[in-house]
Amino acid sequence: MSIEVKNLSFSYGKRPVLRDISFRGEYGQFLSVLGPNGVGKSTLFRCMLGLLRPSSGECYVDGEAISSIEAPRLAGKLAYIPQSHAPVFQYSVFDMVLMGTTAQTGSFSAPGTEQEAKACAALDRLGIGHLKDRSYTALSGGERQLVLIARALAQEAKILLMDEPSSALDFGNRLRVMETLRSLNREGYCVIQSTHDPEQAYLYSHSILALKDGKVLAHGEPRNIFDSKLISRLYDVEVEVYPLKNDQMRVCIAKGDI
Repeated sequence: MSIEVKNLSFSYGKRPVLRDISFRGEYGQFLSVLGPNGVGKSTLFRCMLGLLRPSSGECYVDGEAISSIEAPRLAGKLAYIPQSHAPVFQYSVFDMVLMGTTAQTGSFSAPGTEQEAKACAALDRLGIGHLKDRSYTALSGGERQLVLIARALAQEAKILLMDEPSSALDFGNRLRVMETLRSLNREGYCVIQSTHDPEQAYLYSHSILALKDGKVLAHGEPRNIFDSKLISRLYDVEVEVYPLKNDQMRVCIAKGDI
């Protein structure tokens, strides 16, 4: 049971963006797609969500090609969690989470008591039930991100695709969001995040896919692929990678290079 990307390539017109990308995300696994801005991480996610058609290759969920799965059924398997944002309309937290259940109702049906119960359960599960009646726009960045995660849980998808979930958050909110994702991971969710933070990717991931110029530069367990050479090539800057206690690591910029 997994999501798999197999030999995927994508081009915008004549400009290639992704070249022969292959990897698998298993349930209960935390996978980080690591790379600098503009490397194609968001394009890869759009292909995985069925929003873009690859030039070649395919994405599969539980062995079934995403291109052959109807949108409502795909929504029951795969949820996308964007970066925290401020919507134009003043939705309540409850309404934001309830939106995650729309694939469970008909095209012209309103959410019923079952969907409302699922939204409440998702909020309580993340410990933010007390925010139910607050305006989403009045929340902190970390609270907004937790609301978006709750919306994905109400959607009842077991694969979570997250676009740089902590990039705009302060240190405390970043830890809260990442620890929440890791707890979901332990419950059997497959979490796939895009990130440009190597230390965070190392700390939380079971597996890392490092992208450079639209190609896979390295793929595997953090302890097996992380070294000074990889990070230096990935970000075009000379760094030293130092191991710390408890199987953690730290990236330091080499003196004299910046």
